[in-house]
Amino acid sequence: MGRFGDYQNEIYIAGLHGHQPRLPIRFEEMQAKAHAVLPASLVSYVAGGCGNERTQDANVAAFDGWGLVPRMFVGATERDLSIDLFGLKFPTPIFMSPIGVIGLCAQDGHGDLATARAASQTGVPMVASTLTVDPLEDVAKALDPTPGFFQLYTPTDRELAESLVHRAEAAGFKAIVVTLDTWLTGWRPRDLSTASFPQLRGLCLANYFSDPRFRAQLARPPEQDLQAATMQWARVFGNPLTWDDLPWLRSLTRLPLLIKGICHPDDARRAIDGGVDGIYCSNHGGRQANGGLAALDMLPGIVAAAGKVPVLFDSGVRTGTDVIKALAMGAAAVGIGRPYAYGLAVGGVAGIVHVLRCLLAEADLYMAVDGYPRIAELRPDMLRRVAR
Repeated sequence: MGRFGDYQNEIYIAGLHGHQPRLPIRFEEMQAKAHAVLPASLVSYVAGGCGNERTQDANVAAFDGWGLVPRMFVGATERDLSIDLFGLKFPTPIFMSPIGVIGLCAQDGHGDLATARAASQTGVPMVASTLTVDPLEDVAKALDPTPGFFQLYTPTDRELAESLVHRAEAAGFKAIVVTLDTWLTGWRPRDLSTASFPQLRGLCLANYFSDPRFRAQLARPPEQDLQAATMQWARVFGNPLTWDDLPWLRSLTRLPLLIKGICHPDDARRAIDGGVDGIYCSNHGGRQANGGLAALDMLPGIVAAAGKVPVLFDSGVRTGTDVIKALAMGAAAVGIGRPYAYGLAVGGVAGIVHVLRCLLAEADLYMAVDGYPRIAELRPDMLRRVAR
């Protein structure tokens, strides 16, 4: 993609020939267009949070509480936004967070493949959810040559968990991300108002329905009895993991192991002592618990506790400046969620690519104008609290 900030030049030059952007630039406009094209039940699932959604709102608002101190006479004509992570080099510091219904957000119903293709085109890695419309093997193929990570919702059946992880390894995923905060769903009024839970309708369960261990538990295959297969999924889905399970999780793979949902420094330290390779600070975008704590406010404590272990971060990221602020707080990489889901809904693969390019252009230009040519120069002491 070259210098990311050059995307604005493409837009301005196209304007000289009478062409305005086909897709919205601002998140709020993309969100509105996506809500107009998605079914109401899917809008509630993607846009909704837990309870009265104060945590979800706090995630977004937290970024406004920080500002980056500008530095002048730097001459930041070239910026390097590349990162090294788990022995892999990525051209950007952002990744696409796992979204369990991303497959349904595409007009053709194959959003997991569309997201993977966008990753392939941009070099922005995808964390593929366990809950996909297409099997993980197909998603991995579509990612090439961009590395991808596989997110595991750990089932109660350990053999099924092992099967999913080993399939992800064989397919070529480069890390396993275990989500800890979703062994059951939080109180989600928007979803409850539409009485809609996609997985209970047999949707986004391709990784289970294609798994030999899961299929062996069924009297008839999912193609013949979808309801029975779905009920079996509901029985095995949620595993309330404890620290006693960490050695087993670590034993499942030689790939880098990350744990998602860590927001307390003590949990980060104990997980690292247990052999994890990365900490993923996130409160699930405010979808799982509601109490007002913004994930960004918890990030500095996690970074300090993690030491040299990389900390990935998501929750509330809407702009390129949000990305830069999270990096300055010490995040090794920053996850994008709803923005790319809305880009997919409005414009398919091209919509995701557009959203990613907008975020990266804004981040790149922010670094240029404020005098930070390299990510390593984005440090916590360059941030200041902002009174709003």
